[in-house]
This record gives sequence, structure tokens and C-alpha cells, in this order.
Amino acid sequence: MLKQTALNSQHRAANARMVDFGGWDMPVHYGSQIEEHHAVRREAGMFDVSHMRVLDLAGPGARDFLRYALANNVDKLKTSGKALYSCLLKPEGGVLDDLIVYFLTEDWFRIVVNASTADKDTAWLRSLIGQHAPQLELTVRDDLSMIAVQGPRAREKVWQVLPQTRAATRDLKPFNAAIVDELFIARTGYTGEDGFEIMIPNARAAALWDALAAAGVRPCGLGARDTLRLEAGMNLYGQDMDENVSPLESGLAWTVDLASPRDFVGKSALASKPVSRQQVGLVLEDPRGVLRAHQIVRTRHGSGEITSGTFSPTLSRSIALARMPAAVQPGDAVEVEVRDRKLTARVVKPPFVRNGQVLVKT
Repeated sequence: MLKQTALNSQHRAANARMVDFGGWDMPVHYGSQIEEHHAVRREAGMFDVSHMRVLDLAGPGARDFLRYALANNVDKLKTSGKALYSCLLKPEGGVLDDLIVYFLTEDWFRIVVNASTADKDTAWLRSLIGQHAPQLELTVRDDLSMIAVQGPRAREKVWQVLPQTRAATRDLKPFNAAIVDELFIARTGYTGEDGFEIMIPNARAAALWDALAAAGVRPCGLGARDTLRLEAGMNLYGQDMDENVSPLESGLAWTVDLASPRDFVGKSALASKPVSRQQVGLVLEDPRGVLRAHQIVRTRHGSGEITSGTFSPTLSRSIALARMPAAVQPGDAVEVEVRDRKLTARVVKPPFVRNGQVLVKT
């Protein structure tokens, strides 16, 4: 039986099209994926992301443990509420998951991991804790729901519905969080737009969802979330990286701190392997085709493969992320095998769209 979030009844009452997503019963859209996409780019939309797992790491030595467990360096987290994006790596250097970690106190860090890898991540972290820091406790916060409110008017709408949060979050910088009563509010997201991700007790989630909808925030499903994140050049675990791919070849080198002297899981493997591939963006020149994952890309430097592809509602043409030979450069023309045709695409540097602005030539 599929797992359900605390907002499942809200989705079904709104006639959402529901799908199995990583064992969860989740909405893919509420009628028009395109309109939901545009609502986030132009106004405000909201997503139920309660299927993602929230983990609280508590106890003395929490920072020392995360220095070793994560590829990015938690020493960058100096003020309470500050967030860091990082990869969780295997010893061989492959990506177990990508995640966000929040520093709250020296004895308390909050970690948000992907739904599809939640059990694996939890078991992996507990295994590392048992080996290196048995005094720590890792708690699964299944008492919390998470609602992402995204778009140029997202914060304004949240303050309208939750006026008590305005003072604490008005000056909150991106990738920072604040706690207001029972609410954990982070200025983060997965759309390339401004907004908040709000963690709230399950019992209060439906009332908040309904209040946001009444304030004009459009419910959005997984379909729009995917087109938005791809336009924003954001990776999807299981497509753009996985256990068999190095983050250095997945556009995630900026999340890996190889410069500091600290050791971390996977560091020696990454340092010893030459990087022969890179992640690039593609814009399809032919408006008739659609780029999809696993399509082969031919270049004068060798072949590559699309990892994520879709039709971009903002650009009105197809775009993709692809893993390509390291010699490929932005501006290069390449050929993509789309069914029985070879279509021309142009290599670009992601992101394609951020904060409502198109960043590549179309």
C-alpha cells in the first residue's frame, strides 16, 4: 500500500492526478502542469514535499561527525539556521544522495534527504554513527509535513497567512532558516524561484495548505516541480547522479570540498580518479522534438547521454542536462538521437532560467 502524506485528502479533494512516486501517493498535477509551472514563475505556487525525510542529528560531536560524513564542509555553517547543500558519498565516490543540512546548535543539525533514498540514507548514516560517533542520535521526524511555497510573491503570501512569521523571516537570506513556534521556515526551494519551505506538525498541515490556497497560492504537482527544477539547472537524484557516478562529473563539484585537510567518505576515491566527463545543458534547435533521458548525444569529441530532458514552458522549446565528454564547450553544436532522427542541439551552461529570467539564448 502506498504511503500518504498528511495532505493526501487535500490533493484528492482538488481532483489531482495521483501517481506512485517512490512508494508515496503523490499529485503529479491538478489539471494543467503548464499553468502550474507558470504560476510559480509569475506569482506563487505550493508543493507538498512531505514525502521527503527530515532527520535530526543530536548530541556532542555532531559537527565533527558531519565533517566526515558529507562531501561539503559543514565548517561553512557558522550561524544558527544556516543551510548547506551537500552530497552523501559512497567510499568509491558515487553519490548515495544529495541533501540539505541545517546548523541549529553545535549539538543539533537537521538533515533533509530525498524520498526515494530515505531508508538507504538513514541506514547509511546510522551505520557511520555506530562506527565513528555512537554518542549521537539520529531521529526520523515523521511527525512533520513540508510545504514548499515558491514564486516571486511566495514570501508575501506566506506572511499574509502566517503573519507571526514575518518578523523572523523578513530579513532571512537564501539558504537560511528560522524557527517560529512549531514552524521551521527555510528560504530554500527546488524551482529557481524565491520562497520558503515550511516544516509544520502533521496535524496543522491541512489548515495551512487550505489557507495558502485561499490566499491565491496555486497547488502544484510533481510534474511542474520537475520542469521548474530542470529549467533552474538542478539535479534530480537517480537521473542526473547516482551511486555509480562521481559528483565531479554531475555538475556538483561546487558541493565537494577537496581543498580542506579534513577527510570525508569518498574523498580519496575522488582525488584519485581523473574527470573525463562533465554535465552540460542542451537547448534543442529544432522546435519539433523533445529531449528525454537516455537519448544519445553525438559530438566531435565523442558521445554523451542526456540525463534529464523536457519541454521548457518558459523557453517554449526542449532543454536537457547531459553528461558529455570534458572537451565539449558551451556554444558547440551537437546531434541528439531522437527516435529515428538526428536533431541539432546547442550546448549551454545551466541554469536555463532563474528568478523568472531566461539566462540562455533561444
